[in-house]
Amino acid sequence: MIVRRAVAGDAAQIVAFWNPVIEQTTVTFSTELKTEAGVRADIAARGDAFVVAEEGGRVLGFATFFAFRSGPGYARTVEHTIILAPEARGKGAGRALMAALCETARGQGLHSMIAGVSAENDAGVAFHAAVGFAEVSRVPEVGRKFDRWLDLVLMQKFL
Repeated sequence: MIVRRAVAGDAAQIVAFWNPVIEQTTVTFSTELKTEAGVRADIAARGDAFVVAEEGGRVLGFATFFAFRSGPGYARTVEHTIILAPEARGKGAGRALMAALCETARGQGLHSMIAGVSAENDAGVAFHAAVGFAEVSRVPEVGRKFDRWLDLVLMQKFL
C-alpha cells in the first residue's frame, strides 16, 4: 500500500465508497451525496492536503484537511475527514493516511488538527485516540440524521 497525493482520476473510486457511508451510517452527519465533480474540485483546491491510500491501482481510502473556522485567528488549526473503503478497515490504511496528513500539516506550519467524530462511531473515537488525538469536548445534539439528534465528539491533536 502506498499513500500519495490525490489526483482528479481518484474521484470516482472515492465517491463509490464515500456515498454508502453517507447513505447508511451516522459516521458523517451529512445527507448530501458526493459527486465526482465535487470531489475533483476538492482535490484541486486542497492539493497536498488531500491524500489517498492505494494498493494495486485501487483507492482504499482518503484523508483531507480544511479550515477549521474562518478568520485569521484560526489560520493554524484545521479539521480533517478520513474515510476508508470497507475492505481497508483495520489494515493500517487509516494510520498511514493520518501520518501523511499530519506530516503535510506540519510542513505547512499548522499547529493543531481537529476531528469531529460522531459519538455513535466508537471505532472512529478509538482510532483517533490511537493516533494521538485527545477528546476535548462532547457537544450534545448538534447533528440530525435519520430523524434523530446526534452528539459530536471533538478531538484534537497538536502537531
